[in-house]
Amino acid sequence: MSAIAPQISSVSALPSADELDRDLRDASPAEVIAAALRTVGREKLALVSSFGTESATLLKVMADVDPAIPVIFLDTGWLFEETLAYRDTLIATLGLKDVRSIKPAEEALSREDPDRDLWFSDPDACCRIRKVEPLSRALKPFSAWINGRKRFQGNARADIPVVEHDGARLKFNPFANVSREELDAIFVRAKLPRHPLVESGFLSVGCMPCTSRTTEGEDARAGRWRGRAKTECGIHTMKTS
Repeated sequence: MSAIAPQISSVSALPSADELDRDLRDASPAEVIAAALRTVGREKLALVSSFGTESATLLKVMADVDPAIPVIFLDTGWLFEETLAYRDTLIATLGLKDVRSIKPAEEALSREDPDRDLWFSDPDACCRIRKVEPLSRALKPFSAWINGRKRFQGNARADIPVVEHDGARLKFNPFANVSREELDAIFVRAKLPRHPLVESGFLSVGCMPCTSRTTEGEDARAGRWRGRAKTECGIHTMKTS
């Protein structure tokens, strides 16, 4: 268990992630979200979204199930202005009822990143204080969370289950089986707005210093932490409880 968040006392009341995964591995994304809602209830369920280039699709599916499910958005202090504007656009477009913008602790920023250059010298530490620790705090009231990872993204995501344990919590991956073509179909069918930076060649968008454009033929996430071995910010590789 990670030291950055206490264990959830009600973990014994949660069903087995393995059993849920077996039951839901062939379910649609909407069915997975509905199952998560039934399992823990709205007050104990959160969806974590970056409001990035693919986020509208998962948020649309969630909104069709229940637009009042809490959505956690990590405002790291390094996001593109276009991402913040896109968040507001999707809130209005999809009728999201409970989006919570979470910021890093000022004390941690002053102590560990006073010059705002930690992203260059130690990107893992930068992600820890700007993403991992804030998310850990934000998830404390919840017993389960939903995210938008897909197997086609490869690397650490290639074999993700539909449901897994994240420390003491349940973690639902409703888009685990979804293809890029299916994502595009959701955008078209629902007439969803695209992230403003997609037209400029940003196929995956995170924090400004660690995001670059991709070129033709590159993987969509090739522009994240370019030139480094790093492929994940840590919220999916470090336990949040």
